[in-house]
Amino acid sequence: MLLAGTVVADATTIIEDGAVVVDGDHVVAVGDRASLEETYPDHDRREFDIVAPGLVGGHVHSVQSLGRGIADDTSLLDWLFDHVLPMEASLDADGMRTAAELGYLECIESGTTTVVDHLSVRHAAEAFEAAGEMGIRGRIGKVLMDTNSPEDLQEDTDAALAESERLIQQYHDSFGGRIQYALTPRFAITCTEACLRGVRELADAYDGVRIHTHASENRDEIATVEAETGMRNIHWLDEVGLTGDDVVLAHCVHTEASEREVLAETGTHVTYCPSSNMKLASGIAPITDYLERGINVALGNDGPPCNNTLDPFTEMRQASLLQKVGSLDPTTTPAATIFEMATRNGAKAAGFGRVGCLREGWTADIVGITTDVTRATPLHDVLSHLVFSAHGDDVVFTMVDGEVLYDGGEHVRADADDIRRRAREYAATI
Repeated sequence: MLLAGTVVADATTIIEDGAVVVDGDHVVAVGDRASLEETYPDHDRREFDIVAPGLVGGHVHSVQSLGRGIADDTSLLDWLFDHVLPMEASLDADGMRTAAELGYLECIESGTTTVVDHLSVRHAAEAFEAAGEMGIRGRIGKVLMDTNSPEDLQEDTDAALAESERLIQQYHDSFGGRIQYALTPRFAITCTEACLRGVRELADAYDGVRIHTHASENRDEIATVEAETGMRNIHWLDEVGLTGDDVVLAHCVHTEASEREVLAETGTHVTYCPSSNMKLASGIAPITDYLERGINVALGNDGPPCNNTLDPFTEMRQASLLQKVGSLDPTTTPAATIFEMATRNGAKAAGFGRVGCLREGWTADIVGITTDVTRATPLHDVLSHLVFSAHGDDVVFTMVDGEVLYDGGEHVRADADDIRRRAREYAATI
């Protein structure tokens, strides 16, 4: 297949009249349209206004999709313990499957081709199956909670680790390599030291398995961790082994200089979730400082109950604007920096090697975007448009691993109407 249009190969390479040639699951050529059409005359041709790499959701909660709008106007810990965890506890296997399908449906139709997905304690296999069948790429994991948790979600430590290992053996590197495993302890407050150290041991025992958790999102959370451990959050995670280049920490809003040094020295990845941080009034993450220290920063939506949308374009806009107002510096986090967070940086955090750019030999995760909207008129700068003006519903084509999942407003592999119907029916029972 030959995909033609203005090609945004990466944050610094834009080909105005370009094309991307896909053969199987890989990109075989990127360049001038006329030249590639001559070289590949037998390939099916598709026309789009913009052709870009698929976006990466560096921290999402697909299975919270059924809770969209249930917990507005609350702070993090009240939001979590009074609303979201009871909602998760109420989901049976059918509910978990429906919630995951709904989340992935929204991701695929708004241009997210890869997710780093923090599931829930129970019925995690339903989400793995949903991701595999729907075609999205994912770094996914069952949540571990063995203390300070609602009765319906709290597990025995050994049982939680054993279930995680069983899921690793079943789903890690599955569905043609699209689905990879992440051990996902909820956060330090709901996990014992034995649980956190056990997570590190499991990650070390299985090649390619990563760790994904929340950290330093909220001042009350940090105070609780410090009261229980005598350490700041990042120092505690480092103490129990939850830092390193195989670790993705969501949020990291409130960190001291010594904690940032740990993140940089260990190569730990950070996922920035600006809309969630604003809605829960958690604060403004020091993203500019992280980038200056060489910390890899990805971009994520978090969950629908604390964002209300999984639209990655909305998140890109918020990501830049929040940093500008936080620093009172209009030059910080320009469009190219933000786009890189949402593509290549996210793929690095997720541990997918040749994902996040359109280059010869790289994986064919690609989106086609229309500019036939008033918001795109006039269009002086493509990156500026993608970061500050575009919406998820401008996406008209989504390809993962060379397979078309969404085309012209229609899902190819998923029955979108049925998923939405089941989601409405199940949500009414929560």
